Amino acid sequence: MFAVVSLTLSSTPPVLSDDDVDLEQLVNDMNSSMESVYSTQADTALLLNNGHMHTPHYHQQQHHHHAHAAYPGHGQQAHRRHTPPLHPSSPSREKLRHSQPMHIQAVRCLQEEQQQLRPASLPAIPNPFPELCSPAGSPVLSPIQTTDNHIVKVWSEDGAGKVVEIPADMTARDVCQLLVYKSHCVDDNAWTLVEHHPILGLERYLEDHELVVQVQASMSSDSKFLFRKNYAKYEFFRNPLNFFPEQMVAWCQESDGSIPQSQLLQNFLNSSSCPEIQGYLYMKEPGRKSWKKLYMFLRRSGLYYSTKGTSKEPRHLQLLSDLEDSNIFTIITGRKLHNAPTDYQFCIKPSKGRCDCKELKMLCAEDEQSRTCWMTAFRLLKYGIVLYQSYSIPQQRKSKLLPFSAPVRSVSENSLVAMDFSGRTGRVIDNPVEAQSAALEEGQTWRKRSQRMNVLGSPSPLHPSSLSTVIHRTQVWFHGRIMRDEAHKMIIQQGQVDGLFLLRDSQSNPKAFVLTLCHHQKIKHFQILPYEEDGQVFFSLDDGTTKFTDLIHLVEFYQLNRGVLPCKLKHPCTNVAL
Repeated sequence: MFAVVSLTLSSTPPVLSDDDVDLEQLVNDMNSSMESVYSTQADTALLLNNGHMHTPHYHQQQHHHHAHAAYPGHGQQAHRRHTPPLHPSSPSREKLRHSQPMHIQAVRCLQEEQQQLRPASLPAIPNPFPELCSPAGSPVLSPIQTTDNHIVKVWSEDGAGKVVEIPADMTARDVCQLLVYKSHCVDDNAWTLVEHHPILGLERYLEDHELVVQVQASMSSDSKFLFRKNYAKYEFFRNPLNFFPEQMVAWCQESDGSIPQSQLLQNFLNSSSCPEIQGYLYMKEPGRKSWKKLYMFLRRSGLYYSTKGTSKEPRHLQLLSDLEDSNIFTIITGRKLHNAPTDYQFCIKPSKGRCDCKELKMLCAEDEQSRTCWMTAFRLLKYGIVLYQSYSIPQQRKSKLLPFSAPVRSVSENSLVAMDFSGRTGRVIDNPVEAQSAALEEGQTWRKRSQRMNVLGSPSPLHPSSLSTVIHRTQVWFHGRIMRDEAHKMIIQQGQVDGLFLLRDSQSNPKAFVLTLCHHQKIKHFQILPYEEDGQVFFSLDDGTTKFTDLIHLVEFYQLNRGVLPCKLKHPCTNVAL
């Protein structure tokens, strides 16, 4: 029943059945398949779909692989008989590139499943520091945020400058508070930023609500910001009658009627009312040095001048400038440069973009009061209720401090206590009356000791001048050896309000001093003469009737009493070094 089959070896390859595997054909199919996979990216995208390949080569390779797995014996025997040796330099070896990865979608699906299962396997432990691990609160995990800050340089009157970095939405009031904090000044809500144009000879005070970055964008390269006090910034809210003469204010609907003084500011702040400033102004003709006197009207819609006398008829009114896109500036170059008829010059300059002298509307008033009226009304009509809000916010802060009678002192002053060292050990004086009397007694003793030392010619650092003649040089209101014109300029720059003052050395008498005081927008000068009695020097304003040991006592007295002056001393003219 059994048949013996003889196997004969021959050089011709045997005919394989369907179950046999042709390894040579299999290697060629694999090479062509790998070449098609890594040849182009487009072919790879077509080959991959949910981890399966759709080319005929792959199915053929998979078919033969199953056949090889089903019949391991035949596969090994056929491999020994028919597989040619593969040399390293053969072309089929060079076609295989095993180092390049092949991305399959099934791998990505597996990674997504692992990421979904990973949080469930971790214990639910609360994070004690969520602000450090969240990308928004962590300085490491959060992305680098680009700050929208801008560099602004501000100059003081002595030529010193300070560079500050501010955001784009920072107002002029906030910048002033920052500079006050950095310069250790007293914040009395009078500090302002000044937009200064030295080539054009113009300057104006920025309103507290204006954005500094926007103003800086419209300035030229030679322009700069100044840090200065302006006591007249909101003075018209306190004393409106000094700023708006009755003959200059009228209703637009009435030709000969005037606004009641009780409703003066309400009409300016109320947008539904129509106040009007009228009067004569000198206007410089464009391209010429001559000035023309015209009757002008300032309304909410703009500044107009009449082409026929003082007529208000619309056909006789010509628009000179609007208020929305313009700012009003003070001319600081003097009347000689522009050949102005008076010293009270001002101009209207476009607020958007840089401009030259040809675009300026040069104006000139008869006196300082009329110029102040025109410029103040321009601000009120342009900004309206916003100005009153900027004025009322600091006043509300002051009202909250009214119940406290004692002034706010510094930390160093609060740490001082009165001590009594008359006995063997020192003691703290708790009684305020006793502490005040001890301070007065010590002060008188100290003054007598210093006077006695100066008379005897002691080698004191204050010799030969006594302390009373030099102690005032540390005060903010004393400005040393400045000229009369410079004192005028400082008073005008810081606002011509009643009680604005400064003290300076006299140019005519080296031992005397001069008090420069502003009253009713006029600047007056009073000489302070020295008087000597019993070897002691006194100072007096009224020819020796009221004498003071030093200038500090003199200023403190006239801050409380008017005396021979037209008004009390209220606001010291101050310069600060940034």
